[in-house]
Amino acid sequence: MRERFLDHAALPCIQRAALRRVNRLMVILVVLGLAGCAGDRSILDPAGQAARDVVLIWWVMLTFATVVFIAVISLWLYAFKRKYRERTLQQERRIARRWVIGGGILLPVFSVSALLMFGVPAGKRMLPLPIGQPVEVIEVIGHQWWWEVRYPGAQGGEVVTSNQLVLPAGEPVDFHVTSADVIHAFWIPRLGGKIDMLPGRVNVIRLEADEPGVYGAQCAEFCGAQHTHMDLHVEALEREAYEAWLEDRQSERLAELALAGDDFTQARETFASNCAVCHSVAGLSSATIGPDLSDIGARPMLGAGVLPMEEGAIQYWLENHQTLKPSNKMPSHDYMDTATLESLGAWLESLTP
Repeated sequence: MRERFLDHAALPCIQRAALRRVNRLMVILVVLGLAGCAGDRSILDPAGQAARDVVLIWWVMLTFATVVFIAVISLWLYAFKRKYRERTLQQERRIARRWVIGGGILLPVFSVSALLMFGVPAGKRMLPLPIGQPVEVIEVIGHQWWWEVRYPGAQGGEVVTSNQLVLPAGEPVDFHVTSADVIHAFWIPRLGGKIDMLPGRVNVIRLEADEPGVYGAQCAEFCGAQHTHMDLHVEALEREAYEAWLEDRQSERLAELALAGDDFTQARETFASNCAVCHSVAGLSSATIGPDLSDIGARPMLGAGVLPMEEGAIQYWLENHQTLKPSNKMPSHDYMDTATLESLGAWLESLTP
């Protein structure tokens, strides 16, 4: 009897402890959920009109789905708790018809119509429709597993770079996207919806950044073993800064940069004999198999997001790239000694317009 009393007395304490654990779990889940509301890849932190359209559609769908979920759960609970009532066959058929017409026809028609009402205008604003003024065009080509970015309208000639995308802020930009191998997807979450990059086809999406800033981007279509290591650094600049950025990357200037400095003569020879068959550096090589390296020293990252660009990073990448990013197409450099790789890495890091 005493043991029973003790067990009964301890029950509220056990319940309170269990409730505290549940509350802690709920707090953790809420914090994890809110963690996706910000950051350079959050669709809930839009930085352009197209992204705001996408967020609006998302909130509408979430709200409607929540209402439907609550209604379904409420009806489910009501079905268990309501008292049994005798009905005739005719009454049962009438109730069934109401559910079929209401839940099976009217609800889907209303849902799809509402989604189209919000979605069609949002999609139309991302189309490259005439707007009465020239629109900046940037070409993006997906590779396994890196990005090629071209600026065909740059004054002085086309500018080519890799794994970084710079665009003018405050004006629409048409992105012409395609793929060199498998299906990829171009997606800058804070600027708008994604679009597929298909081999042999050019798709176009119009996006706009409200103000200067850095925006994360990622391939959004599984494209192979290193899909997760296919980041794209996106930066929006004021028009004057954007023009200056393009001017600094004209081939003549980059060629002068690559050929400058007698200390790097051996490094240039190493590049010409080992790397030039795949990579391009203005003034030395025009290969297109691998990323263009003409301005690699000015990029914020290596390997499409594998390493941050810092002193010694390129040498480390050359020594360990197959470990850092397995199955990438660049062969191992085991046949080169450390001094050669150090010299080559230092020269490539100096390619900073």
